[in-house]
Amino acid sequence: MKTPIRIRGARVHNLKNLDVDIPRDAITVITGVSGSGKSSLAFDTLFAEGQRQYIDTLSTYARQYLDAIPRPDVDLIDGLAPTLSIDQKSGSQSARSTVATVTEIYDYLRLLYARVGTPHCTQCGSAISTQTVDAIVETLLALPERTKLTLMSPMVRGRKGAHADVLDKIASQGLVRARVDGEVHLLEDVPPLAVRKNHTIEAVVDRIVLKEGIDSRLDESTRLAVRLSGGMCSVIIQSPGSDEETKLFSTAMACVECGASFEELEPRTFSFNSPYGACPTCDGLGKLVVETRDKSKAFRICPECEGGRLCAAALAVSVQGKSINQVAAMPLVGLPEWMGAITEGMSQLNQRVANPICGEVIRRVEFLLRVGVDYLTLDRSADTLSGGELQRIRLATCIGSGLVSVCYVLDEPSIGLHPADHDRLLAAIAELKSQGNTIVIVEHDEDTMRAADFLIDIGPGAGTHGGQLIAQGTPDEVAANPDSPTGQYLSGEHAVGLDRPRRVPKRGHRLRLEGASLHNLQNVKLDLPLGMLVGISGVSGSGKSSLVVDTLYPALAAKLGLVAPTPGPHRKLTGADKLDKLVPIDQSPIGRTARSCPATYAGVLDPIRNVFAATRAAKTLGFKAARFSFNSAAGRCDVCKGIGFERIEMNFLSDLLIECSRCGGKRFNRQTLQVRFKGATIADVLAMTIEAAQEFFENVPKVHHLLSSLVDVGLGYVTLGQSSTTLSGGEAQRIKLATELARPGTGQTLYLLDEPTTGLHFSDVQRLLVVLDRLVEAGNTVVVIEHQSDLLAACDWLVDMGPGGGDRGGQIIAAGSPELVADTEDSLTGRFLRPRLANRSS
Repeated sequence: MKTPIRIRGARVHNLKNLDVDIPRDAITVITGVSGSGKSSLAFDTLFAEGQRQYIDTLSTYARQYLDAIPRPDVDLIDGLAPTLSIDQKSGSQSARSTVATVTEIYDYLRLLYARVGTPHCTQCGSAISTQTVDAIVETLLALPERTKLTLMSPMVRGRKGAHADVLDKIASQGLVRARVDGEVHLLEDVPPLAVRKNHTIEAVVDRIVLKEGIDSRLDESTRLAVRLSGGMCSVIIQSPGSDEETKLFSTAMACVECGASFEELEPRTFSFNSPYGACPTCDGLGKLVVETRDKSKAFRICPECEGGRLCAAALAVSVQGKSINQVAAMPLVGLPEWMGAITEGMSQLNQRVANPICGEVIRRVEFLLRVGVDYLTLDRSADTLSGGELQRIRLATCIGSGLVSVCYVLDEPSIGLHPADHDRLLAAIAELKSQGNTIVIVEHDEDTMRAADFLIDIGPGAGTHGGQLIAQGTPDEVAANPDSPTGQYLSGEHAVGLDRPRRVPKRGHRLRLEGASLHNLQNVKLDLPLGMLVGISGVSGSGKSSLVVDTLYPALAAKLGLVAPTPGPHRKLTGADKLDKLVPIDQSPIGRTARSCPATYAGVLDPIRNVFAATRAAKTLGFKAARFSFNSAAGRCDVCKGIGFERIEMNFLSDLLIECSRCGGKRFNRQTLQVRFKGATIADVLAMTIEAAQEFFENVPKVHHLLSSLVDVGLGYVTLGQSSTTLSGGEAQRIKLATELARPGTGQTLYLLDEPTTGLHFSDVQRLLVVLDRLVEAGNTVVVIEHQSDLLAACDWLVDMGPGGGDRGGQIIAAGSPELVADTEDSLTGRFLRPRLANRSS
């Protein structure tokens, strides 16, 4: 047996001199209540030290920028293998990134279509074939008399470089002009070209006015242009009374019916991130921004490419009758079969080209199927993926990489996954282990815990109440440990929502949505009882979000006079008159910059600043409340501008964030920090946990009330000034929920939550359930889209969708009490509810 990874004296964040051994070539799950120190151990200690050791192998030039990186506060870590993190952060994913580009599958598709695709004319739809020089000349001679032509030879099209050799070649042919990036210059006057920018250079061969007797000169000049460029000729055409236009002619690609010429197919022709492939109307995004009545931003499908992202010429290329955007829109589950059959009927040469490309695509898609994202499509925008989905896509890529002797650190890979899909995820993780790797997972999911070789339970509480090793060993050993909060749930001693009474729907008190047909929804009719805790369940991709988030929510918002996206297609919505407020609480970030934090979002920083401004010291110095804002030039540190850290850009690594050398991370300047309240500066307050701040401001009612709401949803361990960019989706959602809890309720509000148990331990789910019950008891309706079986079993009413994902879903399988869903044979959710409900009845 290999020597384990030994960690001794870990003191990162709230870890209290922690000693622990992690077995090599095994699956270890680190668990514990939210904020107990799991991520501090896995990511900020184990992974951070692995990265530090990697940096030590870099050159002296690279390391000169890294001296200021602190090593984890730990006495010893040995036996550590190279570490890779697969977390849920979206990184730099944007609307231009898709599942296909993230997995590099799209690169293979572009190559396939460029080499064996069949191009079609964008004007008449006919197949495209080669065009002769005589045909080009004949087309030009057919233009009106006195038309001015500038014949050019495309020498460089969208390539980086100074291209001095190209200009010399043009001069050697006796030519004196060139059009560079759209501007005509004498060769001696061409400005220096930026080496790192794309340039287009066309040699000006001749300038002709169409008239009688010009035929031979036009023929000779056209042939010279085609010869210089290797088969292409571009012509600036200025017909009498018409606007100037440029046409491209090619001896390689032309329509036999209408004579239109097209560029030769290249992989970049099919890239929506390249100006040569992107739709010119939407610049490759597939959608356009439209301004709404409240001046906010919204989107509509691009009318030019109809969401295909590519230019017309690229969309007109087909393989076995499908364009590249049609293939990208196919569910992943159907791709391997289609890709395996596309070489049928191809020429022997095309088969030899296509077979290895198709093999790579099929291999990568099969890895994605094995981690449970078969319902996704390749054209799905990466910025619409949940953290769990993006993490599983990265996990599939890691499996395909074939690396060995690596320590993988995963952050709750089960998030967003239905229990029925866990087997595939766990099989993928087991495969990584079988390749000779060590797997460390931060996780709350029971199935993942039971499948682990080793469990480490951190606790017993959150923040300052955590950071200790409570239990370790096999899942059975931890379950038998009476001191372990996790073990008590694994053993069945504790359970979520056991003593909670079930509410009964009031007759006629409901929302009814009819005829919903967005995406895979199959003419769905939804009856949603009001004044209850309602769960929306179903396997991943079954249509939950399409029904509730994309159809019900915007349709109800429109009825209530709120601004919202256009709802998915449906016939009608009734019952909205029984509600007066709609509050969606999703997992999107509460802020996209390091300046945003829980204190600013929850609105608690404003009254705190007023408290400091009311002190005697502040009044003496003439400081107003604005002085205590890190966004104020007067009060903030002038080096880091109130952020608390400085950013060092690295060309080959992620940017480095170094604690500000002036303020030491406190964000404020020295003068502002002279003011204290109860002995603490404004920087000290921002560094407090929410739970500590609640006690600190117990005599300031407005502040205490807001902080109490945050504590109630289980966020007492988060610091007031923690950057919003470091918060998980679940934490961001609970901050939004707490902010709503602190506001006066109407008793006729519908709250919509998307997987609120994300990142929550069993005990935290119980705490969340108490908060949701408070909202329902006040007369409101709470709708949760959820996979967590404990919370679903505690709901008053369930709407279960399925039976599968993608094309196999889009139906309501059962609607009623959790007991009814559990008794429904076709319900996969019901299968996992039965043991929870058995605990409830016993």
